[in-house]
Amino acid sequence: MAVLLCRLGAWTYRRRRVVLVAWLAILTGLGALAGTAGGGYEDDFSIPGSRAQQVLGTVAEEFPASSGTSAQVVFVAPAGRQVAELRPVIARTLAAAAEAPQVAGVTDPFTTATVSPDGRTALAYVAYQEKRAQLASGSLDALERVVQPAREAGLRVEVGGSAYGDSSDEGGTEALGLLIALVVLVITFGSLVAAGLPLFTALLGVGVTATGLAATASALALPTTAPALALMLGLAVGIDYALFIVVRHRSQLAAGMPVAESAALATGTAGTAVVFAGLTVVIALAGLTVVGIPFLSAMGLAAAATVVVAVLVAVTLIPALLGFAGERLRPKPTSRTARREAGNGRPTAGARWVRLVTRRPLVTTFAVVAVLGVMAVPAVHLRLALTDNGSAPPDSTQRQAYDLTADAFGPGFNGPLLVLADLADDGDAQTAATALAERLGAVDGVVATGRPRLSTDGRYALLTVIPETGPQDERTERLVVDLQAVGGETVGVTGSTAVGIDISELLSASLVPFALIVVGLAFLLLMVAFRSLVVPLKATLGFLLSAGATLGAVVAVFQWGWPADLVGVSATGPVISFLPVILIAVLFGLAMDYEVFLVSRMHEEYARSRDPRQAVDRGFRASARVVTAAALIMGAVFASFVPGGDATLKPIAFALAVGVVLDAFLIRMTLVPAVLALTRHRAWWLPRSLDRVLPNLDVEGARLARTAEEHPRAPVGVV
Repeated sequence: MAVLLCRLGAWTYRRRRVVLVAWLAILTGLGALAGTAGGGYEDDFSIPGSRAQQVLGTVAEEFPASSGTSAQVVFVAPAGRQVAELRPVIARTLAAAAEAPQVAGVTDPFTTATVSPDGRTALAYVAYQEKRAQLASGSLDALERVVQPAREAGLRVEVGGSAYGDSSDEGGTEALGLLIALVVLVITFGSLVAAGLPLFTALLGVGVTATGLAATASALALPTTAPALALMLGLAVGIDYALFIVVRHRSQLAAGMPVAESAALATGTAGTAVVFAGLTVVIALAGLTVVGIPFLSAMGLAAAATVVVAVLVAVTLIPALLGFAGERLRPKPTSRTARREAGNGRPTAGARWVRLVTRRPLVTTFAVVAVLGVMAVPAVHLRLALTDNGSAPPDSTQRQAYDLTADAFGPGFNGPLLVLADLADDGDAQTAATALAERLGAVDGVVATGRPRLSTDGRYALLTVIPETGPQDERTERLVVDLQAVGGETVGVTGSTAVGIDISELLSASLVPFALIVVGLAFLLLMVAFRSLVVPLKATLGFLLSAGATLGAVVAVFQWGWPADLVGVSATGPVISFLPVILIAVLFGLAMDYEVFLVSRMHEEYARSRDPRQAVDRGFRASARVVTAAALIMGAVFASFVPGGDATLKPIAFALAVGVVLDAFLIRMTLVPAVLALTRHRAWWLPRSLDRVLPNLDVEGARLARTAEEHPRAPVGVV
């Protein structure tokens, strides 16, 4: 692979104008396609085949008016007055709402008795013909315009309900992440030209991915979180992958290598590591398809496509841009890079750090395990659920409606359950439905049951059950089970709350098998790459430590609310259901990136000297600076999405930022050199039987680099 990439780098260097124009043409073409044929994103949180989803399908067939989404309209009378005094205003408002686009019907709070005991608050429901994902962009805006006259008449009116999804706070902080990345790159390279290359290629790669996703959003049913996740990941890996190649190129230039030869050789050596690292990330993200949830599979494949684009940009566009930059990237003889390559100057921070952590490797190992172990303790209390309007920004109308409803009627009104009964074997359907409503109303944890509605043929009855507790409360989960038990085989519980519970249970059950598949495949790849059992075992166990500590931090902030104000968490509660699998997929892939870039240099030094301590020391010093810069950049990019992220994106961005920092600095740059120094020659041992059958990938392109040294006048990639 190294020779192939070296030849590719040499070709793109020579044809740099063609390559640049080709990438810009791809970006322009996809942008035009997205603008003309692209569709919208949709949040279809469903599990085909689950009990709640099957029941919901029957509801859609037998009760079409109840199959769509719904909005809540909360009316609050001024202080000292009651909503009954303003009933004509409310009636006119609801009549106008019934005429709003895509509305199937409305409920009168005075008819359904959804007026608070103090008489100040009334709750009406607006039923839509379509699910939330199929609502036209202006339907909810039209509803909010309809209620404006009621506000002018003195009522406080807030609109919410399941028709409203997550909304983000005012963003703009993503630019801060890019600014931090630029500062780190300038410090790393000491050159604006060199620092600008990774940023330019990362932005171009993200542009290609974003326009590509927009063009295929409808066909692939991509959720609204997919583009934000792709943007985060694309910026992070795009900058990092370019950084690794540019650092290798400048290092070779400092040693006196010609620009053309250096660009090709950097693509063949560091580019091979980039391809291998990208492959581990793609495997981890594509592994999300094994969970069996369509929207999660779509997110994983979209993110994997982002990484593929980042790798392609790194191994094709970067060498072309190195050709445009030419001699301007060659470090001056007095620069730190040139002195480091010549072996002059004071010991670097990386050299001092590796000596410190390997001086007492056993103590270092125990210290890292102890710190991360303590941080992981809160993770045992992790609770999963889908987000609702209780997690929306405090000043949003859906959050105001959510809070007003909970205060006036109880939290269960924000997550009503639908109960469908098959009455085919009952003689009198209406009597049987009424009796069922009475039995369900007597279940502990039920506040009220609605009047049963019969299907056209009288076979099915549909009831609304109001729980005592909110949608994310553990007691609501138990209530769903109790209702199913009381109703028996012919009764099913559904609705957004019940479907959300099914999704959370499936994700919880899939977490361990998914982790085993991803970790197992990566273990095999690392074993092949480094001809070792210790290296992949250490890498995977270290990842489990950092993942546990990261989940512990997420629980402490988003469930317990410890420093919640620092990251803008407006409400604590269960963590978004798919965060753990997303975290494992993305963080594992990124952790293996750093493992590859750090350990490959150590492996190369060991193959040359056969001295394990010297290999750790020299390999660490050669890669510490670039891994540190890459981790800081990636952490900054992820962290920049936290302040402006919605309730779905915010915990994911926070977890990835914390996870990258913990894994890069505590695991890869502290635990890894300590364990390799502790195991010495055993770290690079592989049973002969395995060594004979496993292919040799030469991840760092060491053979190519040695060949270039032995035949300096031969054309690069040909010797």
